[in-house]
Amino acid sequence: MPDGRIRKLVPTEMDPSQKALYDAIVGGPRSSQAALTRVVDDDGALEGPFNAFLQSPPLGHALQAVGASLRYGSGLPDRLREVAILVVAACRDADFERFAHEPVARSLGLGEAELACIRTGDYEGLEVREALVARAVREMVEDGDLADVTFDELRGAVGTAQLFELTTVVGYYSLLALQLRVFRVATPDQAEPGHR
Repeated sequence: MPDGRIRKLVPTEMDPSQKALYDAIVGGPRSSQAALTRVVDDDGALEGPFNAFLQSPPLGHALQAVGASLRYGSGLPDRLREVAILVVAACRDADFERFAHEPVARSLGLGEAELACIRTGDYEGLEVREALVARAVREMVEDGDLADVTFDELRGAVGTAQLFELTTVVGYYSLLALQLRVFRVATPDQAEPGHR
């Protein structure tokens, strides 16, 4: 499997700061969902955006901590979070985000029809609150903002704290989509890195 623009590092090649970051990623809460999405490949190298985090361990630690907080410490309901992540993936054509998060969404009860709605940007098949979140996330990604009417509707549906968390999810996963694209990170099932 091609590595993309940077070579995947295995633990024996890492310096102490890289190894500490590696250990934080593979030993943290993400390991609880290893059955749904792999954090390391068969050689022990980090999958997805995490290998790039090793290029700057101090920044990588901060980024992985934000991601872990969003996924495992947020008040945003899990299904809403996954809908948001998948909308970012669809808007940014981020194959790895889709690859990693569709199994999580399925485990939370989102069906193939709902996932197809998210992929195509036609949110009519989603539950009302999930459709609102999907539309708001697309608006944030496309416009870099929310119209007053969308802001008010979303705040009424999820509250201010969860709206703040949602904007953080959008920003974080947009950043990851950019890094995945720039470093040409392939999904494990792709023959070549990049996007479709």
